[in-house]
Amino acid sequence: MNNRISRIENDVQDRNSVAWKRLCDYVDKVALENREEFSPLEELGPDLFSQIHTLPETISKLKKVKKLWLYGSKLKRIPPEIGEMESLEYFDPYTSYDLHWFPYEITNCRNLKDSRVSTRALYGNFKNRMGFPRLTHNPVRYFGATVKCSVCKKETTYEHINQLWISLCVGTDILPLLANLCSGECEEKLPKPPKGYVQSPHKGGADLKQPTYGEWLEANAVKLTVEDLEKMKELKKDKSPKLLKLIRKIWEK
Repeated sequence: MNNRISRIENDVQDRNSVAWKRLCDYVDKVALENREEFSPLEELGPDLFSQIHTLPETISKLKKVKKLWLYGSKLKRIPPEIGEMESLEYFDPYTSYDLHWFPYEITNCRNLKDSRVSTRALYGNFKNRMGFPRLTHNPVRYFGATVKCSVCKKETTYEHINQLWISLCVGTDILPLLANLCSGECEEKLPKPPKGYVQSPHKGGADLKQPTYGEWLEANAVKLTVEDLEKMKELKKDKSPKLLKLIRKIWEK
C-alpha cells in the first residue's frame, strides 16, 4: 500500500492573471452561445492554459455543455459548481496529473455517463492506494468565506462544516470526492462506496487503512456458477447478442 500523503493546496489560482481573465470571458461566451462543448485549451492556447489551476465558479452557467475537455491540464482542483452543469455527459481531465480528487457535487451531474481520468494520480486508487490527506490538519478552502453543504445545499461557514473523503463511481471511473457536510443527517445520506474501497466516509491521514490491491481483486472477482457457464455456452453457439447482457448480469452479482 502506498501511504504517500500530499498536502492540499489552497489559493491555487492567480485571479488577476491574463490567463484567468481570458478563461472567465470564455466561460461567459460558451454560456451565452449555449455551446455543448467546453475546451479551454483550444481557446486559451497551451501557454495560458498551463497557468490555470482551477476553474471559475461561473461554470455553473454552462447548462448546455455536454462535453468538458480538460486534457493535459495543470488543474489542482475543480469547484463544486461543476455539479450545476446539468447537461454534462462526458468528462475528460485525462493526464491532468495534479488532480488528485474531485468535489462531491460532480455526482449531481445526472447525465454524466462517460469519463476519462488518470486514475493513478488519484487518492485511494486501487492499484497504488495513494494516501488521503488528513482533513482535520489540512482542510480544503474554496474561494469565498462560506461554503454550501454538498448534500442539502445549506450555506454556512467553514467553522461549521464537516469535510470528509468518500470514493464513488462517477462516469466510468471511481473517484475520490470531497464532501462538505453541515450535519450528521447529511452524512448519513451519502451513498455506499463500491467494493474494494474504504467503505465509509473518512478524514484521511497516514493511519487510514485502505484495502490492498489483492483485497480489491477479491472483492471484485466475478464468481460464475455452473449454471452461468452452461447458459454462456448455449448462447455462444448461436452467437446471440444476449450473451453480453448475461455477462453484464453476472458481473453485477
